[in-house]
Amino acid sequence: MNEAASVIESFPCLLASDQSDGDMASVMGFSGFGKKARTFDLDAIFEQTRRTAIERSQQVLEERQKEETGDSSHTAKASSSKQRDRASAPAPRKKEESSSGSTNSDADSDSELIGPPVPKQLTGQEDDEDLVGPPLPPGYRGSIADDEDDDDDDMEDDEDDNPVKKIPDTHEITLQHGTKTVSALALDPSGARLVTGGYDFDVRFWDFAGMDAALNSFRTIQPCECHQIRSLQYSITGDVILVVSGNAQAKVLDRDGFPVMECPKGDQYIVDMANTKGHTAMLNSGCWHPKIKDEFMTCSNDGTVRTWDLSSNKKHKMCFKPRSLQGKKVTPTCCTYSRDGKLVAAGCQDGTIQIWDRNLSVHTKFHCRQAHAPGTDTSCLTFSYDGTTLASRGGDDTLKTWDIRNFKKPLNVATGLSAFFSMTDCCFSPDDKLLVTGTSVKKDEGNGKLVFFDRASFQKVYEIDVTNAGVVRCLWHPKLNQIMVGTGNGLAKVYYDPVKSHRGAKLCVVKSKRKERQAETLTQDYIITPHALPMFREARQRSTKKQLEKDRLDPMKSHKPEPPVTGPGRGGRVAAHGGTLSSFIVKNIALDKTDDSNPRQAILRHAKEASENPYWVAPAYTKTQPDAIFQEEEESDEEADKEPEWKKRKI
Repeated sequence: MNEAASVIESFPCLLASDQSDGDMASVMGFSGFGKKARTFDLDAIFEQTRRTAIERSQQVLEERQKEETGDSSHTAKASSSKQRDRASAPAPRKKEESSSGSTNSDADSDSELIGPPVPKQLTGQEDDEDLVGPPLPPGYRGSIADDEDDDDDDMEDDEDDNPVKKIPDTHEITLQHGTKTVSALALDPSGARLVTGGYDFDVRFWDFAGMDAALNSFRTIQPCECHQIRSLQYSITGDVILVVSGNAQAKVLDRDGFPVMECPKGDQYIVDMANTKGHTAMLNSGCWHPKIKDEFMTCSNDGTVRTWDLSSNKKHKMCFKPRSLQGKKVTPTCCTYSRDGKLVAAGCQDGTIQIWDRNLSVHTKFHCRQAHAPGTDTSCLTFSYDGTTLASRGGDDTLKTWDIRNFKKPLNVATGLSAFFSMTDCCFSPDDKLLVTGTSVKKDEGNGKLVFFDRASFQKVYEIDVTNAGVVRCLWHPKLNQIMVGTGNGLAKVYYDPVKSHRGAKLCVVKSKRKERQAETLTQDYIITPHALPMFREARQRSTKKQLEKDRLDPMKSHKPEPPVTGPGRGGRVAAHGGTLSSFIVKNIALDKTDDSNPRQAILRHAKEASENPYWVAPAYTKTQPDAIFQEEEESDEEADKEPEWKKRKI
C-alpha cells in the first residue's frame, strides 16, 4: 500500500485555473482563493499502479524461483527484461494461473500476475480457478479440507431435514410439585421462571437461575383458596400471570405471586349472559392475547367466552356465545387466540370448534360441527407458528390438525391417544415440524408417554416414557429448546439437551446442594479484633453444642419443667393455663390460703387494732355509733340451765 501511495503522489497532476492572478486582482480586488484545487486523472493513475505492481510481482517471483532451482543469474535477467518489455506494452488482463511445481512457470504461462505474491503453500498445487481475495492462510489444506467441509455441511443438512434429532431428551430433571395432578404449567417468555399449579390448590414458583441441585421452589401460594388450578400463563411481557381455577373469577398475579386483578362475578339469575359483567359458573381455560399485553380471555361453564382488559376490572370487554346447530347454549371447554391475535377459537362439549373474528362476536367466522365426538371435552386448541394450522386434542382419544382456510374436514387424524384429564395438552415444536401431546394411563397399567408426530405425514416419529401416571401438560419453549411436562402424580419434568438447549435447567443442575446448617455452627458472626485492649476485646464465640453442654450444668437453665396438673389446681398452679393475661391472673389469685385456725378468732384478732386506731368507718360514726358488744363464748349446757327464768324470757 505504501508503494502504491508513493506512485500516486509522484504522478503529475493537473491544476485547475480559469484566470491568472493578475486578471483576478484587477477585476475582483484580490489575488486568489488560497491554495488551488488539484484534480487527478484516475484512469492514468490506475494504469500506472497496475504496471508497477506487475513488475514488482514478477521480480519477487523470479527471486524465489532462483533460490529454489539454482538457475544462473543471466536466465533471471533475461526473464526480467522479457517481463518488463511485456509489461511496458498495454495489454488486456488475463486470468492468473498457478504453475504446479514447474521451475519455468513464467515462460510457460502468458498470464500476468496481479496483486500480492502467491504464498509458498500454493506454489506446488494444481488449481485451475482464479485466485480471488487475499492470500490463503498457512494452515489451509486445499481440497482435502474442502471435502471435509462438504461432508460436515451434508451432515448438518441431514440433521436439519430430520426434526427428530432436534428433540432435547438426553437429560431430564424432576421437580416435585406435590402428590396430586399437575394441571397447569407456564414459562415466562425469557425462560427464567417456571410456574406449576395442581389439584392441591397450590401454585409453585421455580427460578432456574436461583435453584441449586436440590430443585426446590422459592414460593408456594394458594391464590384461589380451595379451588383446583386449571390453567396458568404468563403475559407476552412476562410481568403478570393469568390464573384460571375452578371458581368463576380469574385472577392476575405479578411475577412474585401478589394479586394484581380479580375479574368480577356475574349475576347468575340473568338469562342473557352477555348482559352480566362476568362469569357465573366454573372456569375451564384462559390465555393471553399474543400481541396486546393487557388483554386476556377466559371460557366458562356458563356458556360464554369473555375477553378482559387488565386496566378495567369492572366488566368484561367482549362476550362470545357458542351455539349448537339448534341454536342452544353449549359449554366451551378450551379457548385460544390465533398467532396474530385476530381470531378467537373455542372447543365445545358438543364436539364443535367455533372460531370468531376478535372484533365481531355475533356470528362465527369458521365453524366445524363434527370436529370431535359429541359429549366429550375438547381439552386443547393451539395454532401453529405459521398461523395456518390448528391442532385440537379431543376427549375422544384423538389428535387432529385443521387448515383454517378449509375448515370442513381435518388434514390429519391420530387415534388411540387416551386422555383422562380435561386439560390434556398439545403443542407444536419451535420449527413447526412436530406436534407433541401426552397420553394417560390407569394406575399400575403402564407409563404415560409424550408422543411426537410429524406435522406433514402425521406419523408417530418418537415417544418418551415419562412416568407411571398420565401426562397432562406439555410445553416446548422456543428460546430454551426444552420440554416441560406435568404429570398426574404431582411431578413436573424438564427435558433438555446440553448441546441443543440453552439456559433453563442447565443453570441449576451444575450447582451443588447447599449444606444444611449443623448444631455446631456459630450462633452469630464473630468480629476478630486482634489489637484491641483486653477490656474491649470480645469473647470468643463458641459453638452451639458447647454452649448447650454448659447450660446443662447450670441448675437454673437446666431446671426441669413442672409436670402438668391433673384435676383442679393447687398451690397456685392451674391445670391448663396458657400465656394469656387471664391465665396469669388465675394462676396468681388461686393461691393456697388454707387456714386451720378458728374463723371467729381469725376475725377478732383485728378487733383490738380497729377499736384503738379507727380509720375507715368508725370515725364517721363516733357520736352516733353505739358501743359494739360482741357475743361471749358459748356457755356449756349446765350453765345455761342455771340461768333464771325471767332472764331467758327477756332474751
